[in-house]
Amino acid sequence: MNTSETPSFERHDHERCIHSTVGRVAAACAERGLQLTPVRKRVLELLLDQHKALGAYELLDALRADGLGSQPPAVYRALEFLVGNGFAHKIERLNAFVACCIDETQHSPAFLICRGCNAIAEAESDGLKTAIEDTASACGFVVEQRVVEIEGLCPQCAIAQ
Repeated sequence: MNTSETPSFERHDHERCIHSTVGRVAAACAERGLQLTPVRKRVLELLLDQHKALGAYELLDALRADGLGSQPPAVYRALEFLVGNGFAHKIERLNAFVACCIDETQHSPAFLICRGCNAIAEAESDGLKTAIEDTASACGFVVEQRVVEIEGLCPQCAIAQ
């Protein structure tokens, strides 16, 4: 994992972040024989825009304004493609989506969700993954999916309080 490419709550070169992530996804699609259609690419760009989770209807409004789709299936198909191929994640707590900013197809993200400004940072959580699997295994349970969402305050919101 290249942590210098992983957005956090720290200020960073946002245009570079968007450009490098879209480039990484385009390269992965070409390598895997997948199509990064204009709608899929635009949804990814929208998800990257502020590092905040966006709901399907927020994305649909933006696509409609761009002339790329006016019906819910357009955005849901794009989200299904992005999530299914590891390019985006669903934030269950918010019923919304964020772009994946970690350059690995198989990883264990934890999402740090600021309850003040709704910013989201994706962080690697290998230690937590191991603890969850060990706990589940001790009970004879087989983990198929895990979603780690941690709510709190980002550094800027914590200072403001």
